Amino acid sequence: MIKVNEGGAVRPMLLLMLLTGASVPALAQEAPAAPAPAETVADDGTDIVVTAQKRSERLQDVPIAVSALGGDALDKQRVTQADELAGKIVNLQLTSTVGDNTPIFALRGVSMSDYSLNQASPVATYYDEVYKGNFAFLGVAMYDLERVEVLRGPQGTLYGKNTTGGAVNLISRAPELGGTDGYLNLGYGNYDRYEANGALNVPLGETVAARVAFTFARADGWFKNQLPGQPDLASVREYGVRGSLLFEPSDSARFVLRASTSYQNPRNYGIYAQPEAVNRPGLGRRQIEANVTDRRRARTWSVSLTGTVDLSDALAITSVTSWDKGRLAFYEDTDGTATELLEIPYTDRATQFAQDLRLTSDFDGPFNFILGAYFNREKVYNETTFEIGKDIDVDGNGVIDVDDCAAGLPLACLFRNSFDQVKKSYALYTDMSFEVTDQLTLRGGLRFTYDKGVQSNFESNALGVDGVLVANLIPPSRLDYSTENLSGKIGADYKINPDVMVYGNYSRGYRAPSFNAQAFFDPSELSVAKAEKIDAFDWG
Repeated sequence: MIKVNEGGAVRPMLLLMLLTGASVPALAQEAPAAPAPAETVADDGTDIVVTAQKRSERLQDVPIAVSALGGDALDKQRVTQADELAGKIVNLQLTSTVGDNTPIFALRGVSMSDYSLNQASPVATYYDEVYKGNFAFLGVAMYDLERVEVLRGPQGTLYGKNTTGGAVNLISRAPELGGTDGYLNLGYGNYDRYEANGALNVPLGETVAARVAFTFARADGWFKNQLPGQPDLASVREYGVRGSLLFEPSDSARFVLRASTSYQNPRNYGIYAQPEAVNRPGLGRRQIEANVTDRRRARTWSVSLTGTVDLSDALAITSVTSWDKGRLAFYEDTDGTATELLEIPYTDRATQFAQDLRLTSDFDGPFNFILGAYFNREKVYNETTFEIGKDIDVDGNGVIDVDDCAAGLPLACLFRNSFDQVKKSYALYTDMSFEVTDQLTLRGGLRFTYDKGVQSNFESNALGVDGVLVANLIPPSRLDYSTENLSGKIGADYKINPDVMVYGNYSRGYRAPSFNAQAFFDPSELSVAKAEKIDAFDWG
């Protein structure tokens, strides 16, 4: 079975840009299909400035493998979903088993194949420095962005939540004190697609400014359902709203409060049934016979406060405090046919609190450092059901009920598990540099991490299609883990001239243990996957 996500292109698209003080109608151009490497110079000829190392630096001065795309480039190339970044960033790949805007990224071959909703990808996703581990937190975020940064390899000495594969950073446009401005984009395209996005920046005094941004899109499904009376699949129905408040009480202090919400409610994606010769006779490439046409529902809420205070000319302290809540539910027709051979409804509810606190130096001398402390608490409720042969009348009495499951196990049965999961992560990390000469710099860092997790109230039952209990397969159970890890990196870079640099790094990455969410039939299936560790080398 193959999930297809190819109908998102909108062409032709009429784009109306309404700018404060100007009105510019324009025809949107289709973005190039081939992947393009990130540039070190923006369209206006200026250097691209990134914060990949938690400092503002020119991209060509950063001695790590990082790619960046500015917000203007994202707009011009019509990158509206996180899934589409894979076509713009070299070496970035993804799978989207969970649906649009919930990608599982892969960098340098490091990814995961587990589709369980309680897992977290080894390539971390950050929104404005806030780690989004669970699928339920991701939502709609690719709008009104300043830039996107993609870092390859372990990043434990720089980022609060360590992962082994890399990091994808989405950085939104912050409010500005300079003046009132904004924009509004409206569009219409094929599959009866309507979309709008925009932002408004308003100063509220000499020290306060606000920014409100939104996105909205709706389109009919492009996967044409050939079953009579059934809707088409892979539609679009989504919106996102973000409000930001900037407070700069002095030249040495800056605080940004962000709050956002998003909602997705489309008809779910479709499955190409395999093998095609047996399961797709007479169907075209964009045609399907699907009996499961439920809507995929994803809701997010997020609040974060980022504050930076200069303690002196050479020391600054930064705090990132965040709270996230999300819900994700979808019904997957895994067989991709009109039969009810195997269908899986998923439910994921999650909340998260995180605190990242770091001290950053900016000495004139050769030595500089970042010293950070991090805490993350994630709570998840997960429920998954394997619905097998719901349309099979095993006992032949004309009624499909609990007796059919008891007689035909596993046919005509629902196998449902559910559990609660709480994970806590504590970390101390540091990143250091020492300029041996004007050209040669040595770098290094260490990270200590303590992780603990509890999976409780795990239970799995076999039910009839009428919901009546047939058997308790896994009685209420509990698992837990706790682990410590010391990881880090060493490296050096050499500037040949102001625009050319060579570097080399070795780093060890670490990812916390995880619980198996696919235990259904026997208590022996309950398990904890060991922590993941990786040794990474990069140079350039």
